[in-house]
Order: sequence, then structure tokens, then C-alpha cells
Amino acid sequence: MKQIPNILSTFRLILVGVFVYLFINKQYAWCLAVYLTAFATDILDGYLARKHNWITNAGKVLDPLADKLMLFAVLCCFYSIREIPLYVLLVVFIKDFVMIVIGSILYSKKIVVYADWFGKIATGLFFLAIILTFIHIIWGALGFHLYFYWLAMAVAVVSFFHYGIKTLIKKQGNGRIDG
Repeated sequence: MKQIPNILSTFRLILVGVFVYLFINKQYAWCLAVYLTAFATDILDGYLARKHNWITNAGKVLDPLADKLMLFAVLCCFYSIREIPLYVLLVVFIKDFVMIVIGSILYSKKIVVYADWFGKIATGLFFLAIILTFIHIIWGALGFHLYFYWLAMAVAVVSFFHYGIKTLIKKQGNGRIDG
């Protein structure tokens, strides 16, 4: 039972490839369904892992890897059909790349930085922006999805600096930096 969250994360990794395949073949409604499935399984695996204490080292890698790969795949696909500008993709990529590098360095020093509410809000805003983009692509409605990307990027940058401030203030403390 402890492996259920890891199985869900692995399933999400597979869904990244499915999403890209469907997107290349212009099956946008199916892409939306795959994206919603991935998002739902992300929520489910996190809930199960925390509720039942099924947290594993593999899960600590698989879960964020699946999340980041899906987000990058979706944004790259949207950029490829000019639904979003390049700067959206670059801001997300650079922020996440820097956070991964810094997180790896901190982890090597036994400091674990956990997601906080700013990060969760940014994730929710990106989710909303992506859903609105699909609505725009599939039904040609609602052309204001870019505003949500701007808001999501702003909150993501705040989250980035919030992580940095928490790290500087708490430094080594108990080895955990909670949100």
C-alpha cells in the first residue's frame, strides 16, 4: 500500500508522454482530459502519502519530477502553437531550475525545504491558466488566459524569494524548513 503514491506519480510521468503525443496530433480535448487526470492524481498521491505516512524517498523525487515535466510539456506545447509567449516558459523554467539546484545543495546539507502556501497558490494559478488556455484553444472563448499566467508567474517569483528568506532565517535549525 505504501507504494500507491509512487505508482500514481509514475502514472503521471507516463501521462506526460501521452499528453505530448495527443497535442502533436491536435487532440486538444483529450489533452485537457489527460491534464486534468494528471492534476487529480497529483492531489490524490499527495493526500495518500501524507494521510497514511506513505512518504518514500522515491516519492520525494517522482512527485515533483512528474509535476515539473507535465508543466514544462504543457507550456512547451502551448508555446509551439503561440498560445503563450516565450517569456512564460522561460520564467517558469529558470525559476524551477534554480530551485532544483538550490534545493539539491540544501538537501546535501540535510536541509529540506517543503512547499508552502505561496507555491501551492502559484500551482493553482498555473492550473487555472492552463485550463483557460484549453478553453481558448478548444472553444475559441475567453482570450484572457495570459493574465492568469502573469499572476501565476508573479506568485511563483514571490514563492521563490519566500523560500530564500525562510532558508536564510532558519538556516540549519532542525534541518526542516516548513511553510
